[in-house]
Amino acid sequence: MDGVPRGPEQRRPGSSTEPAALRFGVLGPVRAWRDDEPVATGSPQQRALLAALLLREGRTATAAELIDALWGEEPPSQALAAVRTYASRLRKVLDPGVLVSESGGYAVRGLGEGALDLAAAQELAAEAEKARNTGDLCHAREVLNRALSLWDGETLAGVPGPYAEAQRVRLEEWRLQLLESRLDMDLEQGCHAEAVSELTALTAAHPLRERLRELLMLALYRSGRQAEALAVYADTRRLLADELGVDPRPGLQDLQQRILQADPGLAEPSAPMAEPVAVPVRPAQLPATVPDFTGRASFVRELSEVLAAASGDEGRVMAVSALAGIGGVGKTTLAVHVAHAARSSFPDGQLYVDLQGAGSRSAEPETVLGSFLRALGTADSAIPDSLEERAALYRSVLDGRKVLVLLDNARDAAQVRPLLPGTAGCAALVTSRVRMVDLAGAHLIDLDVMSPEEALALFTKIVGEERVASEREAALDVVAACGFLPLAIRIAASRLAARRTWTVSVLAAKLADERRRLDELQAGDLAVKATFELGYGQLEPAQARAFRLLGLADGPDISLAAAAAVLDLPAEDTEDLLESLVDTSLLESAAPGRYRFHDLVRLYARACAERDEQPPGEREAAMSRLLDFYLATAVGVYATERPGDRLVDGLEPTEHPGLTFADGSAALDWLYTEASPLLSAVRQAAGTDRLRRGVDLLWAAKDLTESGANSHQYEMTARAMCEATHAAGDARAAGRARTVLTDVLLVSGRIQQAEEEARLAMELADSVRDAAAVSWVANNRGLICLHQHRYSAGKVLFDQAIEGFRATGNRAGEASALSNLSRAQLGMGNIAEAVEIARHGLAVYLEMGRTMRLANGHFAVGVALAKAGRHSEALGQFSEAVSIFADHRQRLWEGATNFRIAEVHLAAERPSHAAQHAEQALALGCIGGDRMRGNVLTLLGRALSALGQADRANACWREAVSLLEQNSAPEAGEVRALLTPVT
Repeated sequence: MDGVPRGPEQRRPGSSTEPAALRFGVLGPVRAWRDDEPVATGSPQQRALLAALLLREGRTATAAELIDALWGEEPPSQALAAVRTYASRLRKVLDPGVLVSESGGYAVRGLGEGALDLAAAQELAAEAEKARNTGDLCHAREVLNRALSLWDGETLAGVPGPYAEAQRVRLEEWRLQLLESRLDMDLEQGCHAEAVSELTALTAAHPLRERLRELLMLALYRSGRQAEALAVYADTRRLLADELGVDPRPGLQDLQQRILQADPGLAEPSAPMAEPVAVPVRPAQLPATVPDFTGRASFVRELSEVLAAASGDEGRVMAVSALAGIGGVGKTTLAVHVAHAARSSFPDGQLYVDLQGAGSRSAEPETVLGSFLRALGTADSAIPDSLEERAALYRSVLDGRKVLVLLDNARDAAQVRPLLPGTAGCAALVTSRVRMVDLAGAHLIDLDVMSPEEALALFTKIVGEERVASEREAALDVVAACGFLPLAIRIAASRLAARRTWTVSVLAAKLADERRRLDELQAGDLAVKATFELGYGQLEPAQARAFRLLGLADGPDISLAAAAAVLDLPAEDTEDLLESLVDTSLLESAAPGRYRFHDLVRLYARACAERDEQPPGEREAAMSRLLDFYLATAVGVYATERPGDRLVDGLEPTEHPGLTFADGSAALDWLYTEASPLLSAVRQAAGTDRLRRGVDLLWAAKDLTESGANSHQYEMTARAMCEATHAAGDARAAGRARTVLTDVLLVSGRIQQAEEEARLAMELADSVRDAAAVSWVANNRGLICLHQHRYSAGKVLFDQAIEGFRATGNRAGEASALSNLSRAQLGMGNIAEAVEIARHGLAVYLEMGRTMRLANGHFAVGVALAKAGRHSEALGQFSEAVSIFADHRQRLWEGATNFRIAEVHLAAERPSHAAQHAEQALALGCIGGDRMRGNVLTLLGRALSALGQADRANACWREAVSLLEQNSAPEAGEVRALLTPVT
C-alpha cells in the first residue's frame, strides 16, 4: 500500500514458524507481553530505545543513531553509557536472542508472526486493499476495522525523543488514511447515516483535514441533509482562509457545486465498486413452482418473449407484464412458472411479494420496499422512512442490475407503481384481480379459465393416469363442475388423490349435487366460492369448525397458541387440525407455528361461520377467547417489564389464560411479533361486549408505541377505540381509550392534541372514579405542563398522581410520578430538591429490580444532576439508562438519553462529544417526535457552533425552527434568535 509504513523483519531465516511467546505494542504505549503477562519495559528513555529498535525493520541501529533518536542534538555527556545500560536491562527481561548486539549497535530479531501490533496492522491493511481492488467491500471494511482496532490511544504514548515524535506523526497520519479509506467504503456501501456521527467527531478533532470534510459533506447529502452539507463547505472555506490563507482544494469545491446542482450522480458512490464475487447480494425469493404445471402454452410463450426482450442487450426500457383474472384462475401459478423459466435472464436475482390486494388491509408499498431493499443488501440503518425516498433508493440499487420482480395479488396500479424498477434490464410481473389499464406501458394479459383439455390434463397429473383413464367421462364431469378453474380442479383432484377408496365417479356425483357447490356460471368470486365449497364439504366436523372459527380473526396471520384459544383446544390437537387444513390448501403455513388464510378463503370461512356455526353464540365465544388470550398474555408482558405497577390489577378480568415467558426478552419477542394480530383483535372488539377488554388490551400493550414499533397502527387503533367507546356511551372505557391516545400523542410530541385528550380523559375517569386512569392521566397532564413550561401546574398534577398511586399501592406509578416531579422542581429552580426527589424515585425503581422502568429512574436522576452541574455523575446515570433502554428495545428512549448525554457534554465544554451524541439521537429518534427532533437539532447546532462550524450550525437551527414552529413549541423564538448572518 503506497505511503504505508513498513514493519520490522518478523523472523530470521530458517526460524521456526511457531509464534514467539513475546508480543510488543507500539500503537499506543510501548509495551511487551509474554504469554499475555505484561513485561516491564522500564523508564521512558528505555521504552524509547525499545521503540526505536522495533521500528527499525529488524535492521541494526548504531549507538550514534540511537543516541540521536533518544536525545537529538543535545545528548547528555553519558549518553553512550546510558544506551548500553538500557540495552542491558531490556536483554534481561526479553527472551534470549531477541535483542542482539551487532557492529557496535543493537537490533531486535526473531519475533514471531503477529508479535508486533504495527506489523499486524500493516498485514491487515494490505489485505483490505487487495479485497477492495477485487470488489469485496464488505471484507475490506471488516479487515480495516480490525486493523484500526489495534490502536490503543496515542501511538508511542509517553515515549520521549525526536525519533519517537517523528514516528508518532507518521503513524497517526497513516491511521487517519486508513480511517478515511474505511469511511469512504462505508459511503460506497450506503452507510451514510451511521458515518455522519463519526465524521462529525473526526472533523472536530482534525478541522483542517479536507478529505474528512469532503466525506462528511457527502454523508450529509446522502442522508437528505443538503443544507448542512453546504454549511460544512462554508465552514471549511472560512477556516482555511483564516488559518492558512488558502481556498479549499478543487475536489471539495467540485463537490459543493455538485450538491448545489443536486447532481444525480451523488446518489450513488462516486466510484462504485463491483459486487463481491464471493458473496454476491442476489435474492432468490420466488416461491417453488408446481411440478404439475399444465397448459397455458400461449401465455407462457408470450410472457417469456417479453421478459427475454427486457433482459437482452437490445432492451431499452424496463418491462411490466400485468396478469388479471378472478381469484383462483391461476395467475400466481403462471407468473411463478414463467419467472422460474426466465431466471437465467435475470442473473442478479428475483424478488417476490404477496401484496394481499384482495384483503381488507393490503401490504403498504413502503413496507414492501423496506423488505426488498434488505434483500438487495441495503442495511436497515440506510433505509429511509418515506415512501418516495425508499422508492428512489430502490430504483438506484437496481440500476445496472438485471432483476426480475414478481408482485403478486396487487390491489391496484397505485400500490404497484412505487415497486417497479426504473431501468432497462429489469422486469416486473404483476398479478391482480383487476385489469390495470392505468398502469402506463404495462403489457396486459387477461387470464381466463382453462380449456377443457388443459383442465383434464391438470386433473390427470394430480390424480394419476390409471384412475382417470378408466373413467374419462366422469373426469370431464368433474372438471366441468369445477368451472375449469385451476384452483378448484387442484382442490378436487387432491381430495380424490388422498382418498384411495373413492372413484372419480364418486367425486363427480358429489359435485353434481348443487347443495355442494354454487353455480359455476355466476361471475366474479362466486366461481371461487364454488371451489372452496368443494374443499369445505370434504372436511371432518372438527376441521370444518376450525376452518370457520379461525376465519373470524382479522389479523394477517395467527399463531398456534392464539388459534388454540380460538378453538378452545390443547395446542397439540390444534396443531393437528391446522396442519390438516394446510394439506387441503384451505390454510397456509406462514412460518413454523404461524398460519394464515388466503384472503378469499378467509371471506369464505366467515360466510361458512355465519351460515353453519351452531349455536350462533359460538362465534362470539371464539372471539372472546382470542381477546382473552391476547389480554392475559399482554398483561403478563406488562407485569414482566414493569413489576410493581398495579395497573394490571384494574384491567378487565379474563377467563382464558395467556402465555408465560422465561424472561423479559421472550416476552418482548412475543409482543412485537403479535403486534398486528393483537391490534386487529382490539379493533374487532369495537361495537361488541368485548369493548372494555379491547381497550384494556391496548393499554397493556403500550410498549408498541413507546418503543417506536408499530406506532402508526397503534395510534389508528387508539383513535378507533375512542370513537367506539364514545358511541357505546361507556365512560370508563372511553376514559381509558383517551388515556392511551394521550400516551401516543405525548410520545410523538403533539402536545396540544395531547392536552385536549388528557382533559377529556380526566373528565371521564373522574366521572366513574376510575382510580387507575385518574392517576395516570394526572401524570400525563403533568408531563404536558412540563412541555409547556408550566412547572408549578405540573407539580400540582404530579403530587396528585403520587397520592393516587400510593393509595392503590402502585409503586411503579409512584416512581414514575416522582421522576417527573423532579423535572418540575428543576423548572421552578429547586435543583437540590429535584435531585433528592429523583433519587427517591430511583430508589423505588431499584426495589423492583433491573426492569425497563429502572432506566427512567436513572434518566431522571441524570437530568437533575446535569442541571446541578454535576456532569460526571449525570453521565454515569445516563450510561445506566441507555444500556437498559437498549436491552429492552426502547429505541426512542435510547435516543432521548443520547440527547441528554449530548447536553451534558456541551455544558462541560466538550462540543465534539456533544455533536456525536446528538447525531446518535437524530439517528435513533426520540420520545417527543418532531418537536424533540427540533430540540436535538438546536443542541447539535450549538455544539457545531462551538466547534467553529457556523454555517452547519445555522442549517441545523433553521430546520429546528421549522419543526418547533410547526408544533407551536415555545422554544422556537429562542432558537430563531440563534440564527445570525455568517460572513
